[in-house]
This record gives sequence, structure tokens and C-alpha cells, in this order.
Amino acid sequence: MSVLRVGNASGFYGDRFSALREMLTGGPLDVLTGDYLAELTMLILGRDRLKDPGAGYARTFLRQLEECLGLAHERGVRIVANAGGLNPAGLADAVRALAGRLGVPVRVAHVEGDDLTAAHPGALAAHAYLGGFGIAACLRAGADVVVTGRVTDAALVTGPAAAHFGWGPTEYDRLAGAVVAGHLLECGAQVTGGNYAFFQDGDVRRPGFPLAELHPDGTCVLTKHDGTGGFVDTGTVTAQLLYETGGARYAGPDVTARLDTVRLAQDGPDRVRVEGVRGEAPPPALKVGLNRLGGFRNEVAFVLTGLDVEAKAALVREQMEPVLGKIADVRWELVRTDRPDAPTEETASALLRLVVRDAGQEAVGRALSGAAIELALAGYPGFHVLAPPGKGAPYGVFEARHVPRETVEHVAVLPDGRRTTVAPAPHTAVLAPVPEPPLPEPLPPGPVRRAPLGRVAGARSGDKGGDANVGVWARTDDAWRWLAHELTADRFRELIPEARDLPVTRHVLPNLRALNFVVESLLGEGVAAQARFDPQAKALGEWLRARHLDIPEVLL
Repeated sequence: MSVLRVGNASGFYGDRFSALREMLTGGPLDVLTGDYLAELTMLILGRDRLKDPGAGYARTFLRQLEECLGLAHERGVRIVANAGGLNPAGLADAVRALAGRLGVPVRVAHVEGDDLTAAHPGALAAHAYLGGFGIAACLRAGADVVVTGRVTDAALVTGPAAAHFGWGPTEYDRLAGAVVAGHLLECGAQVTGGNYAFFQDGDVRRPGFPLAELHPDGTCVLTKHDGTGGFVDTGTVTAQLLYETGGARYAGPDVTARLDTVRLAQDGPDRVRVEGVRGEAPPPALKVGLNRLGGFRNEVAFVLTGLDVEAKAALVREQMEPVLGKIADVRWELVRTDRPDAPTEETASALLRLVVRDAGQEAVGRALSGAAIELALAGYPGFHVLAPPGKGAPYGVFEARHVPRETVEHVAVLPDGRRTTVAPAPHTAVLAPVPEPPLPEPLPPGPVRRAPLGRVAGARSGDKGGDANVGVWARTDDAWRWLAHELTADRFRELIPEARDLPVTRHVLPNLRALNFVVESLLGEGVAAQARFDPQAKALGEWLRARHLDIPEVLL
């Protein structure tokens, strides 16, 4: 069968608004996907639904369709998006109403069954991660637009691929290839040069959005429309492949993809061939993401300028102590951004961050802000804050659980309104660790020089609930020979002091010349809880690259 060209026009709720039009007008496509959901997004949509039971979906998607639905219909491009969030049926109705108003004859379907909130008392939103076969059923029934709730990000690609090529649920290698393609597409411009460690290799001022040319055997070519910004090479693809993953087994509801089998090869300018992906039966349980309100949070950043920074910080802490004693969670952090004999006031200043959390809003609201502001004329010399403290804002907590897949009813609601239940996977396999592969021969001894790790390795990091992952890859075989032996889990802990008392697991992926580190509990209760300076660990990899090691001179 013919190649299936699947593009992406959104990596998160709030991504580039014009991307939908850019992808539709930039070149040929068969399917255009959009990923609007993340752990934090589900919390935001849950709060929206509290105010309005008819809400709960990504409203920007509708505004994008208002501009582009007719264009997609004219070009024969099907649209598949998880913008339905907590209310896919409501979004499907809104798309039908929009199509009627625009006079565009499109058939709309949706996928539901992921909402398990009623079974989890106290949760603001509890949703199972569904696979792609509900989407496939909608497309096979003739849908032009399919909207879903919480499916896996990769399901936006496995569904169209299964529908187009006629794959069944046990064609694991093909499905695994589509999962890898979906994972590469899901973050939009992040695979075309965005957020890339070696961004200076190309023009990334406005990266284009990606597309995958999928083949019947599950292989693909990752590329972008001609003439768009950014670039696609084995490095950008490796970076995205490592993003928010863990070990060699990448489990999903349709298939477990073996990331240690992926092979990448440059296939021309802005084209990377992705092949060799092996698949296995999916695990017997489905992941469920639970979001709940954890309480209230507030923050004050005191600016400490000039001399005696440590003494000024100690004074503030003593002065704030009476009010802080009543708060459940208090965190101080002194950020020494100041320099001696600084040429500007800003570079002469340090920041003292106070972050507080409590079940009650009053404790972290007026009581805290009043105590902080009352120090304006009675505190350290040069007292000021970056911004006045607020009233205290609610924060969320994310938790991942698992339920037997047969307890979740995966339903495709077809364009004619018929409801069809998607059968659970016929075979499953309990996940087990993959034995660590043999390491390459180490480099022979030679002179070394103290230098940043980033001189010889790239990195990309992200979050999964309270855990962080950091993927690190080498650009040459010799650099890989050094990296594989040098950057152990213990060395990682030395370079990232926050991880010294936390479980750190290292996964070795020789095909990619890569190591993937998972740091458990670094992010506390997840991004919505904002437990650290970089709550999603987005820059953790760049911090690691900036750390200095003894690197063989032959690599520098």
C-alpha cells in the first residue's frame, strides 16, 4: 500500500496557533495530528470543568479549525487530535456545529472511555491512557475529523497507520514502528531543531513542524515540509527519541516498542530513516493519570544586592519565621547570581526564593504576603522583591496508577453515531528489564582536559510525574566509547547534586550511542506542584552538559 504521510501541528496546549495552516499549505499530507494534552493540561482542563461542566477541551483547537477546516477538506487531509481532553463528546459536537456554520461537509467522530474519575474519589481528573485502535475504527468508518480524550501521544499515529495499512493488534513490529514515529512527532518542532542541544547547527529561529512518511512495514522517514525552518538530522531525532522515555522497553496500550532496536540513518537533507524497530505484546495493565488539588502555594523572591548576602538572607529568614511556623511546607533557596564588583545592579544581586505550600489558602495568602511586605522599611538594606506576593494559588498533584485493561471500556463513536467497543489487546506480557548490553571498548589512555560534558555530548531532559529523565548521546563512535564508561549512575549523582540521595537508573542504548537516566522523585508530586526551580526538568540536561569533567583531548 502507499506511503502514509502524517504531520503534526501541535505539541502542547498553547503551541504555535498558525501551525495547522502551515502544515496544510506547506506540502502534501494524508493525516494531520495535534497533541494538546499533558499532565499539567489535564489539571487545567479539570479546573475548567469545575466552573463549566460543558468545558474540558482545548478551545484553541476549535479556533484553529475555524480557519482551516475548509482547507483540510479541500486537500483531503484527515485531522486527528486529542484536544477533546476531558470532554471529547463535547468537542465533537462543537466541531460539527462549526462545520455546519462554515458549510464544510465533514464527518466527525470521537473516542471515549478513558474517563475513570468516578472510580477515583477525590480526583479532579482520572484518565486511562488508551491506544490507537479506537481512532482506527473511526477512520475506517469514514471520519474526516477524530477527536479523543486521554490517548497516548503515539496513538495519534498508530491509529491512522493501523487504519491505512490494515494492521491487526498482534502486528507488533509494525505497530512499534508507528509508536516510535508517533513519539518523534508528538512534540512538534522539538524534532526539527527546537530545544536542541546543538541548535547552532542550523537556523532554528522558526522551526517547521514535522511529518513522518510511514511505510507498510512500520519503517518511516522523519522529515518536514520543504522551505520551512529548522532542520532534521540524526541528532535532532535522537534527542526526541530519548525525551521522556526510560529503558529499552517503551510500553504502551497497543504494543511495547523496543527502543534498543531503533536504527537511524540520514536519508538526505532534512530526512532521517527510522527502521529496525521491534515490538512485543503490551503490558496487561493500562496507565491511569490522576490529578487532584493538593492545596495552595505562594512564592516570594527577595532581592539581595551587594555586600553581606548571606547575612541579609539570614535576617529575612529570622524575620519571617513567626508566620512560617504555621505553614505545612516551607522551602528557602538562595540563588547566588551576584558577582563581586558588578558593573550593573542586577549582576550585583542574588535571589532568595521562599516557596510555601499548605492545605489552607489563608496560611499562604494574606498572612504570608502581609509579613513579607511589612519588611519593606524594616528589613535588610536595599529591600525589594521581584513581585508582590499573591493571595495563594491552588496547586495540583499528579499520580500514576495502573488498572487491568479489561476494566476500561474503550469506545469509538463513529460519524453516524454508532458506538463500537474496541476489544482489549488479545495478548499481553508483563514488563521485565532488558539485560544491559555490552559496552564498547574504552578509549586507550591519553591526555585529558577539564571541559564541559556538552563539548562532546548532547542531552535532552523532561518529566514523567515526579520523576525526571535525562537522555545523553554522543555524536561520534569515539565519544561513545568514552561516554559509556565515564557517565555512570554514580558519576551522574556527582554532577547533579540534587540526585545524590535519589534512585538513579541508567539505561544503555548502543544503537543510538546513548544513555538514558531516570531520576526518581526529583520533581516531587509532579509539574503542577512546582517543587523545584525547573519543575518539568526541561533544563536538567543542559545543566548536566555544563558540568566539567576530565575529557580525553582527542575528543575535544
